[in-house]
Amino acid sequence: MKSTILTSEVVFREQPFAKPLQLSSGTITEITEATVTVRVRVRDVEAEGRGCIYLSDLWAWPDAGLSHGERDAAMRAYCERLAGELPGMGGARHPLSHGMAMLERNEECRGEVPFLAGSVCLSPFDAAVHDAVGRALGRSAFRLYEPGMEDDEAAGVEQLGMIRRMLLAAPVARVDGWYVVSGTDPLEEDFRKFVVGRGFRAFKLKTHGKDPEADARRTVEVFAAARALGVAHPRLSADSNEGNPDSASVGAYLDVLEAMDVEAYAALEYLEQPTGRDIRQHVFEWGEIGRRKPVLVDEGLMEPGVLPVIAAQGWSGICLKTCKGHSFNLVAGAWAHARGMRLAVQDLTNPGVAAVHSCLLAQHVPTVNGVELNSPQFTPAANEGWAERMPGLFVPEDGRHGHPEPLVAGLGGMG
Repeated sequence: MKSTILTSEVVFREQPFAKPLQLSSGTITEITEATVTVRVRVRDVEAEGRGCIYLSDLWAWPDAGLSHGERDAAMRAYCERLAGELPGMGGARHPLSHGMAMLERNEECRGEVPFLAGSVCLSPFDAAVHDAVGRALGRSAFRLYEPGMEDDEAAGVEQLGMIRRMLLAAPVARVDGWYVVSGTDPLEEDFRKFVVGRGFRAFKLKTHGKDPEADARRTVEVFAAARALGVAHPRLSADSNEGNPDSASVGAYLDVLEAMDVEAYAALEYLEQPTGRDIRQHVFEWGEIGRRKPVLVDEGLMEPGVLPVIAAQGWSGICLKTCKGHSFNLVAGAWAHARGMRLAVQDLTNPGVAAVHSCLLAQHVPTVNGVELNSPQFTPAANEGWAERMPGLFVPEDGRHGHPEPLVAGLGGMG
């Protein structure tokens, strides 16, 4: 099965945050939403598809030497360049090959933006291509990996077979959602709204990584607050966004937490990317920590070449994020799944179309967590229209997200 990209365009929209999102590298109060529309031809059928992402420069490009405005402008320019070049990048090929070709081009353009920032920029284009091809064929983008659909490029027989073996035979109807708790968030009105009003039982803590005792106290505090609101068995994860100096500090956090509150320690299910994203430079052995609590690589998972490094360092699994590209998520996920590693679907505050995509990914992949969809927390206005049409995805009452038609054509990007 081969598809040709005919046209591509991107539009931008400013989105203010309803409340600040705190990362170890800083605080996000506003962001650019990039929405891409692509038109493809499959055989004699033409169709349009859409993709969307926030250009989260503080997460993808945490350079203190540049302002948010400078980083944002560079990422917008990179998106516009991709929109102009995409129709001429290769001929007819499987959408997976289109996506991996974009990733290769990203490698060639490191001088414009860092690699991870480039991946964020290309991700809505990759999603839009998959959405359009699926719509042209009248089938889910997660059903483009059947025997006979391969090409002679990245989407070969072996690669499509690995992806097919990872994807669930039948998508899960609903998956657990996670409420994000930043370091200084009050555990009051908004917390109560999502716990009591929307039934959330899983909580992702944004820890700092520099002070094990303070991080442990905050973990216990969140656990106790959830219990007080009637959550019998809270689920916790901890993400310092590379804030830990080394693996020893992660072990110290676990030691203090276990001594402080054995139940809160038991509720902690996994840790995300504790140390620096360049895992070839920030080298730690994670096997010992992983035997206590799984440690998943997030920012460090950027391109296929790093996968053997992840395995060699003893990481327990990987975080899939649609902001890294639909194609790369499937390739990396299939690789990790084949080796018995854990998969988790994480978020980049995905709004609207992007939230639909991320939820569908979680419904089709065997995850340990469910899915994070925190745009209802931080940019609810961006979901206007979508929330009314898909309340079970955007405003659940049972703490679980789900697309009402998990086998919708494409990635659900055209609504």
